[in-house]
Amino acid sequence: MDEEREQYVIAPPRVVAIPVEGGGLFPVRRVFCVGRNYAEHTREMGGDPGREPPFFFMKPADALLSRGADMPYPPATRELHHEMELVAAIGTGGADISQSEAPTHVWGYAAGLDMTRRDLQGAAKKEGKPWDMGKGFDFSAPIGMLIASARIGHPSRGRIALRVNGALRQEADLAQMIWSIPEMIAQLSALVRLAAGDLIFTGTPAGVAAVARGDRLDGEIEGVGSVRTKIV
Repeated sequence: MDEEREQYVIAPPRVVAIPVEGGGLFPVRRVFCVGRNYAEHTREMGGDPGREPPFFFMKPADALLSRGADMPYPPATRELHHEMELVAAIGTGGADISQSEAPTHVWGYAAGLDMTRRDLQGAAKKEGKPWDMGKGFDFSAPIGMLIASARIGHPSRGRIALRVNGALRQEADLAQMIWSIPEMIAQLSALVRLAAGDLIFTGTPAGVAAVARGDRLDGEIEGVGSVRTKIV
């Protein structure tokens, strides 16, 4: 029997999509994240901010939380930390993408939060185990409205900040990233073939800290947009 005519034995999963400024939805395929991409954050996490090759980890697409929805406090942690980040959305894929061509593969940008169960991540690091359960849990990636690069260009500088209950927690400039977005895309596409619908969370500045139930998180990136959620 032709594969296209076969019936699914269970209901297929929904297409994960995030809203686009001006209307429409951007379907998401995979979510990649870059670790330690700001020197001060690398130092606060006990690392060396030298310019070593970037490393990547992943979150499932259905970890995304959009439209300012509340984020449930996850189980199995007492240290839920915020990490404010610029997110790049891939519009056309490819392998071994050059730095010069990388911007043409980016459909748009958004503000996002890489929420982390820091105690689980720390324990995994200590034991030499994967970080998956510290990073890739349910609702661990709140994200704001996606805005097209055709409208705003490709931001390489601008204020990135996060407030918790109105108090400033994180503040830096995109220009302080160790690895630029074109460099990240070139490195990542040398490891895997990127595809339309992939997202790249590009790292967080210093100031990560714990949040609790009832806390309101308000992040913004100059020229890109905002992300908001409440921990419930």
